[in-house]
Amino acid sequence: MNWSKVCVILSREYTVRVRSRGFILSTLLGPVGLILIIALPVLVTLWTRDTSQRRLAVRDETGRIGAGLEARNPERYFVSTDPEAQLRARLLDGQLDGYLLIPADVLQAGRVQLYTRSGGGLALLEEVQRDVSELVRLERLREAGLDTALIARLQERVRLQTHRVTETGVERDRGAALAAVGYVLGFLIYMMMFIYGALVMRGVIEEKANRIIEVLASSARPFEIMMGKVLGIGLVGLTQILIWIVLGWGIVSGLAPLLLAFLPAESGQIAPAAAASTGWELPRIPGGLVLGFVGYFLSGYFLYATLFAAIGSAVDQESDAQQLQWPLTLPIILPMLLITNVMADPDGTLAVILSLVPFFAPILMVVRLAATSVPFWQVGLSALLILLTFLAGVWISARIYRIGILIYGKKPTFREILRWAREG
Repeated sequence: MNWSKVCVILSREYTVRVRSRGFILSTLLGPVGLILIIALPVLVTLWTRDTSQRRLAVRDETGRIGAGLEARNPERYFVSTDPEAQLRARLLDGQLDGYLLIPADVLQAGRVQLYTRSGGGLALLEEVQRDVSELVRLERLREAGLDTALIARLQERVRLQTHRVTETGVERDRGAALAAVGYVLGFLIYMMMFIYGALVMRGVIEEKANRIIEVLASSARPFEIMMGKVLGIGLVGLTQILIWIVLGWGIVSGLAPLLLAFLPAESGQIAPAAAASTGWELPRIPGGLVLGFVGYFLSGYFLYATLFAAIGSAVDQESDAQQLQWPLTLPIILPMLLITNVMADPDGTLAVILSLVPFFAPILMVVRLAATSVPFWQVGLSALLILLTFLAGVWISARIYRIGILIYGKKPTFREILRWAREG
């Protein structure tokens, strides 16, 4: 392989795409869009959780639970002495959002009835069940003769403080925050492999349709063309990611205090004053995680980009490519479906096995690197398996690419593509 020709093609792919208006806009707006995608659902959930206008009438036959509900959340509950038939009529007339019947034997039977016209929604049902359960539990304890002060003492929650023991000493463990960072990094790799893998495929299709590939093939070997295109677009993706990391970190650092200011303290979240007293801060991202992220992004990209290039060389139109690329998109999507299992137990057998699978490792190993201390042999083994799979993919893709770029006007089948891989 003539590396000088590869470098010429690489340089062209890189400079043309980096100078494009789309690259500049997506690079500048990417971190903002990613933060909005992550932050908006959280903020909307927090803002709407306690601002629902649904009010429930409470008919309490015990004489104790209803008053506690109203005192706990007067915007949600109010005690009513109306008979059930009248409450039902008011509900049908639209005067009530719902009513709650608390029978006299609730402490023994442990059942209450909620009546609404539309079901109320899962959030309302969960809130009512939680509130009633806590008050019923208190009344059962009082009925058992426990002192009020003792009951309050029993209800105090224990705060778990986790620490990580290293060879240099003991440090505070920020595993939960780092696991969230790992999820974001894994999602970023997932998104970039899709975007830039498809970009490689689309570039091959366009050059083939415009007959540019024939000009290139006259001065360079097909394998050199493919490698130059894959490496050039890969460097474009790496450049964009590095810029995103710097911009994203700056935006998060600046917006974190503002986000905390909007979190309601009464909903159990960290209020600004509480955050200051607890020393809340952004987790320190280890340098090994950054290197692992860059390394696994590049390895995952090169693994899939060569295969996307092979698919692009086999067709003349992008619509035809979409029908052939599902064997490549499926291994990219599956890790995102399994990522919660890996986050829940990053040291478990399932997480270890999945993170060693070459097609899954670029996403799942990064999540594990953020969530736990991954043994070096597992990182090395996954890198070796990805490398071997990449070499096999390059060998197969090059054979398909060599024949496919010169085939026009025909949509190949999977059987024909496999034949090209054997005979190319």
